[in-house]
Amino acid sequence: MKRLFLLLLLLVFCSVSCKKLLDIDSTHAVSEENFWNSHEDTRTALIGVYGLLRAAMADNDAWWMYGELRMGDFQSVQRQDLKAIVKGNLRAAYPLLQTLSNWRRFYAVINAANMFMEHVGEVRERDPKYSEQNMKVDIAQMRFMRAYTYFFLVSVWGDVPLITSSHDGEFENKARDDKATVLAFVEKELLAAAPDLPYKYSTDDPQQLGQYYNETSTRWAGVLARKLTAYAILAHVAAYQGKYVDASVYGQFVLDNYSKGGSYYVGTDELVRGTGFFHWKQDNHILGFNFDWGHVDATFSGHLEELTLASPVVNKALPDIYIPRDTILSVFDQPLDERFSLDTLTGIPTSERYFTSFNTQIPIFNKVKVIQDGNTSDPSFRIYSSTIIITRLENITLLQAEALAVIGQQQNAIDLLNTIRDLRRIKRYDVNVEGDLIDAIFRERRKELMGEGWRWFDLIRYNKIKQNDPAFMALINSGGIYWPVADEVMTQNPLITQNPYWQ
Repeated sequence: MKRLFLLLLLLVFCSVSCKKLLDIDSTHAVSEENFWNSHEDTRTALIGVYGLLRAAMADNDAWWMYGELRMGDFQSVQRQDLKAIVKGNLRAAYPLLQTLSNWRRFYAVINAANMFMEHVGEVRERDPKYSEQNMKVDIAQMRFMRAYTYFFLVSVWGDVPLITSSHDGEFENKARDDKATVLAFVEKELLAAAPDLPYKYSTDDPQQLGQYYNETSTRWAGVLARKLTAYAILAHVAAYQGKYVDASVYGQFVLDNYSKGGSYYVGTDELVRGTGFFHWKQDNHILGFNFDWGHVDATFSGHLEELTLASPVVNKALPDIYIPRDTILSVFDQPLDERFSLDTLTGIPTSERYFTSFNTQIPIFNKVKVIQDGNTSDPSFRIYSSTIIITRLENITLLQAEALAVIGQQQNAIDLLNTIRDLRRIKRYDVNVEGDLIDAIFRERRKELMGEGWRWFDLIRYNKIKQNDPAFMALINSGGIYWPVADEVMTQNPLITQNPYWQ
């Protein structure tokens, strides 16, 4: 019954909250008299916010459309809408692009978080079982979720409206706020949330004593925002703005404390195994949105596998996207790299951890393949339960190397770069062989995080650091790195203007 109620609540949030501010007239998502009465209500609403953000990232494979395809390594096999994204033709007349240009599903997350924070005090007054500490931890999570959603909005659209209250569903039209203002709010909120978040839930952490909502730590493993999550995203936010001293401080906190949150460096086999790193939910996910087979969360869409897998892995003739052989060989140029390398004598791949069918015209990107519960290799199944990983320890380690290299701490940056290279069994960095350290770090990010939604955002940061590609710098300076705003949004709210590059 609880699962049914949660599903109904999510449907209400999705169908009502998504249609609030910025596009059409709004109504209450949940009436005050029927909700916000007990700690069961806060649990349902809190999980509902996570569900909304997961849905926003999974809808039309948005996480990869925004972060992986544009000017990235993947090419479209046949789909013209995906080819348009790869080429940066984001105003092309395809329904997918118009849907992806609409930010309302992310504002549904923000509105639900705002509503939670406005009403949670009522539950504290009405339900003696809802403790002060429980409320404090819940509010910290909602501040995190709202802040992260705003960071993602800025990353995709640049200037966006900053809305910090739900007004119970009644809004006036609001213009876009400068991205610097929004990011300052994001940093402030993350810093405010971090002290109140535990390293882990239901483990008697000082910030969260006892069992969280009467569940063991297994139930919450990798599901909820934690202290490390907040500092990891702070590091990403600072690096996005070029504030690399701040990024190094936040990144160092993660590297100093990751074991407290149950995180660890992932071996290559675990990274690519069906029951490995991308499998369901686990504390090792610093920030991820899981689809748990055991909770009947597996789906046919919303997963990378939907786009990348094909025969012989699943019974699909061709993938939607693939990485050409020439690109694979240019990226994975180190012998004995466990992710992918060729035998120098035979020219045969030494492993199929990242790719299978390499010697065909269209190699299959095989890195993420959680089919059903992750235990099956039967190609007749095309239902997936992999987690959308936003960031992980290896990502933060390489981001910290990037930050230290920029601010001049070269040896520390090299040590962190070699931490990842040692994991994948490739030679350590040699400046005389490989040249510039920044280039080497971004090359390693390209390999390690391939298919994880970071390629486009990495290209932006890299070019802001190097400033040696006139075409890309023109794209940055003109705002062309951002997506256009959907026509529907501007029709419903005349104060919203199009990004100048796309006018």
